[in-house]
Order: sequence, then structure tokens, then C-alpha cells
Amino acid sequence: MILDIINKKRIGEELSYQELDYAFNGYLNGDVADYQMSSLLMAICINGMSDEEIFALTKIFIDSGDVLDFSDIPGIKVDKHSTGGIGDKTTLVIAPIVASLDIPVVKMSGRGLGYTGGTIDKLESIPGFRIDLTDQEIIKQVHEIGLVVTGQTADLVPMDKAIYALRDVTGTVSSIPLIASSIMSKKIASGADKIIIDIKVGNGALLQSRDDANKLSELMIKIGEVYQREVRCIISDMNVPLGKCIGNSLEVLEAIDVLQGKEENNNFVKLCHELATEMVSMGKEISKKEASQLVIDAIQSGKAYQKFLEMVTHQNGNIKGIKVSSQMVPIKAKSSGVLKKINALELGKISLALGAGKVYKNDKIDYTVGIKLEKLVGDTVKKGDVLATLYVKKNVPDIKLDDIFTIR
Repeated sequence: MILDIINKKRIGEELSYQELDYAFNGYLNGDVADYQMSSLLMAICINGMSDEEIFALTKIFIDSGDVLDFSDIPGIKVDKHSTGGIGDKTTLVIAPIVASLDIPVVKMSGRGLGYTGGTIDKLESIPGFRIDLTDQEIIKQVHEIGLVVTGQTADLVPMDKAIYALRDVTGTVSSIPLIASSIMSKKIASGADKIIIDIKVGNGALLQSRDDANKLSELMIKIGEVYQREVRCIISDMNVPLGKCIGNSLEVLEAIDVLQGKEENNNFVKLCHELATEMVSMGKEISKKEASQLVIDAIQSGKAYQKFLEMVTHQNGNIKGIKVSSQMVPIKAKSSGVLKKINALELGKISLALGAGKVYKNDKIDYTVGIKLEKLVGDTVKKGDVLATLYVKKNVPDIKLDDIFTIR
């Protein structure tokens, strides 16, 4: 039966709800092997899925576990998701901002996919931080502080968790139907009333073209309509890294700087402001202008950072215990000029080689390694200036400077 389903999708035919249910639940139950599901995922990557298949797969994902109910918590629950990118740590900033403005935020985050880091990996760089809260603990924490950022519980969309891990190591990450079903099943099952999706486009993202981003945006809005959820999508650039830091501990420390108002107005800070403004606008049903001012006030008053500390404390984290490697390697400019381009994908590959992500399913992540950009696009550079600092623990990967930094 599973071979028939794989072959049917391989030649581009549409699968029924029953066939998708058989294959995906079979994988979750152990009746379909890794190599068989990998073949089906690859066929989906190559041939795509119809809207009806995607709606069916999303339902199968949701029905594989529990659905959280926050109807007894006052206010509109707003959730955010990013399709992932190099240096993307926006959740760590915008979730506390929004929650500090009395809008409940329950964020189910994932691990890294491909070269892109995952929010859960970043949070695990905070010693003791619990990312495995139960449904009951999530509900209790939302009642107490209005903010939770956690991994998927064992009972919440367990099918996505299994498929997500397999996609990461089988070259099946960039499929629009699989991305849409994965994201929307988690958002719907985690009890969000309204959802904002940050769709990254560029060489450092899962999606490489604006057309693909528009397709994904339309698809997620359609899925939202099926489940009576308002969905807004923002398409953002990922041809350059987001912010200055790549790597788990480094990114958490950068997010803290933004929450404390210490960071300059770079692409990361601007995107955080835009996403938080959208969420506050949706959550309070006010204009974006009003929402924008509230976001600024939340940072300047210190409310947003205090909310972040509340979350860390509630989830047993020790913020003072965050560590980065003491071994640093400077990457220096070979010429003078203006920094015109920074290749996000190449930096993502270096970060992975340093140990900040997983190459194989069972790899262990080193939270202390990564990259800090010392110069950003538009900066004037002199020969010998440090363009970036590598935080290393093992051999430094080969660096082809001209592939990463364009100086003219």
C-alpha cells in the first residue's frame, strides 16, 4: 500500500485523504519506515500538492495530538511564526514585547532546519531553560504571566515533530505544501486566535523566490480561513543575515540587547518592530500607528525585558549562565571600500560547520559557537578591519572571503 502511494505521488497524481492518512499515521506508528517516508516527502517536494491535499494533511497533523483551549483566558491570543533564516531570533524579542502589553502569547517553536537555526535550540543555550512543558504547564504559565515559548509537547501535533526531524536531514525542507501544513497545524493546535507569519525569502532562507513566498502566503491564509483564523503574512529579506549574530548563545545575547534598547536600528531591530506592531494591532484591534507607539514604549520602559526575564524564570532558566566560546578567530578585510553584500547562506554553512546546528539527525549542538558580524552592509571598510569574529571550539572551516563579503 505505501509503495502504491509513493508511486502515485511520484508520477504527480493527487492523493486522497485516506491515502495521506495511511502514509503519515503509518510513519508515526512505526509501520512506515524512514526510507519510505523520505521517498514520499521527496515526491511531494518535486510534484507539489493540491490545496485539497494540503488541507487534508494539515487536518491529519492536527488530529495526531491534542488541541489546546485558551478560551477561558481574556483577550485575543496572537501567535507568530517565521519560516526561518540565518540569524533569525525575532521570537525572543517580539513575544515578550507583545505579552508585556497584556496580549497573551503562546509560542510553540521548532528546532533548526537545514542551515537555519531554531528558536528552541537558541533557548536551550540558556542553562536550565525548559522547552518541554506539558499542556497543563503551558496553560498554567499563560494564566500567570501571559507568555510561553516552548517546544511542541509530546501530545501536540506529534506527527509534525517526527516529520520535521526527517525533513531536516533528507533534503525535503523547502517544500511549500509541507511548510504550510507544518506551520499551520502547530498554530491551530496551540490555540491561537490570530496568526502572523514572517515568510523569509533569499539565499539564507528556505524559500529562494518572491513567487514562492507569495504562494506560501496565499496558502497559509487559505488554511486559516478553513479554521476561522485571521492570518497575516509579512515577506522579509533573507539575502543578508538578520542582525549581527549567528549561533545560539550569541543570538540570545543579541536579543537581550534589543529588548534593553541597546541595539542600533539594523534590519533585525526593524523587523522585530514591524512584527510586534502587527501582533499588537491584531491583539488589541487598534491601528498600526497606535500599536507601533506601544511597542516603542514597551522597550523604553523596560517592560518588555522584564517580561522576558519572567518567562526565563518560570521556565527554570539561568540567564547569567549563558556562555560563548572563549576561542575567537577574526575574519579580516583584504581590501578597502564599502561593504555591499553579506552572503547569508555562506555564513549559515560556516555556522553549521562550527557546530551551531545539526548535519545529521543525532548530532549534538554546541551552543557556545557562532559568528558575530563586526561590519554590516553599507559600512565603510578599511583593509585589515575585522569583518566578523568566529567563536570556535574545533577546527575552523575554510573561509572563502570573497564568497561571503562583497567590498567595492
